[in-house]
Order: sequence, then structure tokens, then C-alpha cells
Amino acid sequence: MKQVIFVLLLIAFAGIAEAQTSAPGINERQRNQRNRIKEGVASGELTRKETVHAVQDQRHIRHIERRAKADGKVTKREHARIHHEQNQASRSLRKNKHDAQARRCAR
Repeated sequence: MKQVIFVLLLIAFAGIAEAQTSAPGINERQRNQRNRIKEGVASGELTRKETVHAVQDQRHIRHIERRAKADGKVTKREHARIHHEQNQASRSLRKNKHDAQARRCAR
């Protein structure tokens, strides 16, 4: 009986810990950004330099997210900073995909 209660408490605390370290929406936005980058490369909308910059932006965001989760809780301020960085990366990607640069297609 004590073991069952202990296991239930462990599961409950694990759920609380997960809720504190999760940052809803961040991973989905990063997945969408990766898809946008891939589409831009495939269609020739992104130059090689623009692609490298976009990938570096995503790496930077992942780094900020890992640092925010390191202490076990993502604060509102950390969450806001991550979203701010994602917004900037998204704007930069859109600008680069829709500028009028001549591109060489890799196909």
C-alpha cells in the first residue's frame, strides 16, 4: 500500500515538474520555422547566406529555451523573451523569402 501511494506521489510531482518546465507553443513555432526554412531553400527563395542566418536564429532560440528550462521553471519573463526572439526570427525569414534577390537554384 505504501508503495502504491509513493508511486502516485512520484507521478504527481513529475507532472508538476513537467508543467513548470514546459513552454507551450515554443516547440511548435520552432517546428514551423524549420519547415519554412526548408521550403525557402527548396523553392529558391532563400540564398545560402540567408539560410545560414535563419538556422543560426533557430539555434539561438533553442539555446535561450534550454537556459530558461535549466532551473526547472520557465518564468513569464523568460517565456516572453523566447517569443520575442521567435517573432524577430519570423520577421527576418519572411523578409528574406520575399526580397527580390536573384537566386541560384540547387536543383
